[in-house]
Amino acid sequence: MKPVWIVDDDQAIRWVLEKALGRAGLPTRSFGQAAEVLQALETGTPAVLVSDIRMPGASGLDLLRQIKQQHPALPVIVMTAFADLDSTVSAFQGGAFDYLAKPFDVNEAVALIQRAAQDVAGAADPAGTVHAEAPAAPERWVMTQSSSPAMQEVFRAIGRLAQSKVTVLITGESGTGKELVARALHGHGLRAGGPFVALNAAAIPRDLLEAELFGHERGAFTGANTLRRGRFEEAHGGTLFLDEIGDMPLELQTRLLRVLAEGSFYRVGGAQPVRVDVRIVAATHQPLEQRVEQGLFREDLFHRLNVIRLRLPPLRERIEDIPALAHHFLAASARALGVPAKRLAPDALAALLRFDFPGNVRQLENFCHWLTVMAVGQTVSREDLPPEIRSATRSPDMPEAGPAESVADWQDALLRDAQSRLARGEPAVMATLTRQFERVLLRTALDACRGRRVEAAARLGIGRNTITRKLRDLGLEDE
Repeated sequence: MKPVWIVDDDQAIRWVLEKALGRAGLPTRSFGQAAEVLQALETGTPAVLVSDIRMPGASGLDLLRQIKQQHPALPVIVMTAFADLDSTVSAFQGGAFDYLAKPFDVNEAVALIQRAAQDVAGAADPAGTVHAEAPAAPERWVMTQSSSPAMQEVFRAIGRLAQSKVTVLITGESGTGKELVARALHGHGLRAGGPFVALNAAAIPRDLLEAELFGHERGAFTGANTLRRGRFEEAHGGTLFLDEIGDMPLELQTRLLRVLAEGSFYRVGGAQPVRVDVRIVAATHQPLEQRVEQGLFREDLFHRLNVIRLRLPPLRERIEDIPALAHHFLAASARALGVPAKRLAPDALAALLRFDFPGNVRQLENFCHWLTVMAVGQTVSREDLPPEIRSATRSPDMPEAGPAESVADWQDALLRDAQSRLARGEPAVMATLTRQFERVLLRTALDACRGRRVEAAARLGIGRNTITRKLRDLGLEDE
């Protein structure tokens, strides 16, 4: 076992760390200044180097820079009694594993050194660790890779719809990737060579939205010094993606309906109609049926847009995709920052799988960016995760569950049942348990959807034909 090297001009600090690390079973070697360390590096390297910053001769930051040039993989922990922003930033910019401010808790210091040593050992492909050294991939990867049945249905729908001109309405929570679906519909369709133009109806002030959509003539209003083409004209021959269509003002909904019906419109201040050939893909996270009932959305426009509806499942309904998505986002974030990609330890991945992700895929992407910058070491453990993920145990929108209803207890009950069946030599255990599981799941989904099979299938992430077949095979059709 390689020793931990301790570099500090204070003999008391060296002694405390030597004793504490010795009790933890870690061998040590101590130095009083940086020059001694550089000389020792000519004949060997430590498991971890712990160095003070302010020492006679070369400083700990100077030592850090030289070590990283010669031994970039060697973890270096810097410590100082003069904690300040500049030295902290300099330490991390120089490649320090972590920063230890004096006076420190000895047990915490030992735990940090152990983590640094384990991180180096884990860099050689530890078992069960999720890696993120993926090759460069375009952002559309997020919409082309999924093992989720719900997303497979979306992929199939994109394949069927891409070659047509039919209007598509994409629904789903914020952050699920609705614009990526719209781009996929465009990119795989007959209009791929034409423009793809996106407009977020919620992001533009209502008094500017009309001119943004339809353009304006010169002199149409104060400040209109030149003729300006709107998004409809820009999208001629291609696809116009209208995001957050549910937030469009009612007066503009009337104009949009006319364009969809006639294929032409007037610029603001214009007298001549402008004809366009545009495929409309709209998206919203709001329930448009409710907004129609509330008088906030035109019913005739809703039916114009709702020709084909695609529902994007939230991330909590496709948790099997979380490992691959995290892998992708960690690699992408590392490439953007020019640093080695982080790896998710099994306990960190388990915590991610338990989290509800109200912000969906976008939130997972943001977490991965945060981990790339903030996590200590190359292997991300559960302790490195943000507090909201570490404390997550169940979905916040689920009803309060008693102890017997928790996820862990459900899995324990399944474990005991499977063990019992296997112990008594019962045949076809997998088929029996799968059948029981599907019966419970289908009954529950149909109860939640009041018997509406199409809605239940969408909520479960399966196709209409699949739910019909399973109900028949499981003897639930009469129920």
